[in-house]
Amino acid sequence: MNDNNNEVKIVAYEPQYKGAFKALNEEWIKTFFVMEASDYKLLDNPEEHILNKGGHIVFALLNNEAVGTCALVKAKEKPLTFELSKMAVSPKAQGKKIGYLLGATLVDLARGLNAEKVVLETNSVLVPAIKLYEKLGFKHVPIVAAGYDRVDVQMELDLKI
Repeated sequence: MNDNNNEVKIVAYEPQYKGAFKALNEEWIKTFFVMEASDYKLLDNPEEHILNKGGHIVFALLNNEAVGTCALVKAKEKPLTFELSKMAVSPKAQGKKIGYLLGATLVDLARGLNAEKVVLETNSVLVPAIKLYEKLGFKHVPIVAAGYDRVDVQMELDLKI
């Protein structure tokens, strides 16, 4: 019998994963920071604030359990720009390159939608996350109008190069 239990599957958002979207993000945010109003807005109403506005959410499933998630939030129509947002991987699933898989999936999706760039906001204490974003091709840019108090790093990926 072929046992593929360690195989990670990336799947698109479905309503049954709504709770996991919030729980995974809340778990990591509270490990390093405090939840902010902007977090609750997206995490409590992902359909309204992300999907219905032209965004996308994906999940990493391991043994059919959602162990990671990430969103692609439409930031601007012209030029088409998305924000890579709300990436979270459960501590029990770290070390399986799940964050990279989630990020690469959404960057490819943005590219397929002819987006010009993907931007993101993070914090300098999250060294592994920053290294992951750099591996995906993101470059550091000066901070402009950060969406969260905890932001001290902004990055962007130019898809038109």
